[in-house]
Amino acid sequence: MAVAMASCGSISGVYANLNAIEKIPISSSVLFRGSFGLDPVQRICLVSKRLAFSESTIIPKASSTAAVEDGSSQDTAVPTPKVIIDLDSDPEATVVEVTFGDRLGALLDTMTALKNLGLNVVKANVYLDSSGKHNKLCITHASTGRKVEDPELLEAIRLTIINNLMEFHPESSSQLAMGEAFGAFQPSQKLDVDIATHIHVYDDGPERSLLCVEAADRPGLIVDLVKIITEINIDVISGEFDTEGLLAKAKFHVSYKNKALIKPLQQVLANSLRYYLRRPTTNESSF
Repeated sequence: MAVAMASCGSISGVYANLNAIEKIPISSSVLFRGSFGLDPVQRICLVSKRLAFSESTIIPKASSTAAVEDGSSQDTAVPTPKVIIDLDSDPEATVVEVTFGDRLGALLDTMTALKNLGLNVVKANVYLDSSGKHNKLCITHASTGRKVEDPELLEAIRLTIINNLMEFHPESSSQLAMGEAFGAFQPSQKLDVDIATHIHVYDDGPERSLLCVEAADRPGLIVDLVKIITEINIDVISGEFDTEGLLAKAKFHVSYKNKALIKPLQQVLANSLRYYLRRPTTNESSF
């Protein structure tokens, strides 16, 4: 699959907090080829700043009235914000789903912000269920009309949505990892990275395996996960990345030389990811 990049000038504010990643061209047969190669159509500049949770837990008092993007308001308990980026369900577009109880409006400002990243929202719909109102957007590159698959641009999309969510719904920052550094309210709880980290690899046919990762959210996580996977020469075929409050949940279809991962390689992959995701609390002297 071809991968396109957004221009450096398109990202500011919160996106200035992610590390710039060196890019190498890849084959179009997989989403992300081992060695983390990316198609150099355009380059996106992301500078990282790791999110450090404070030692003391601050319990914010969320506003009882939350302004939605269309100017209306709701007076309910603060729901868990969710952002889902899905590369599997639509072959022509990247599907993004945003949920924040029933507080979201038409997301017109979010769509404008996505357009500033060089993207088009080709389709948008809303549906309701017991968990709230779900806004689903189908996104493509404005220049090529193709779906978005570059990990840096996917991360930029995620941060754009979260940034707008915290701007129009300040109370949501109390339940988002990035609320620690950028929100009106800091998270009301801290996640133990050892407890929050779960990694599993399953067989998913003869040609691919399914990697499931659950970890404490942080800026740049999509980019970092893909980089770790491809650095051990494993290809990422497709995936889904969910932000659910303070947690990040990722599912990647992966392969090694167009085959499913054998058990020893599955263990190497799981150990590599587990070391990275738990590294903030790893005591180097213990090795």
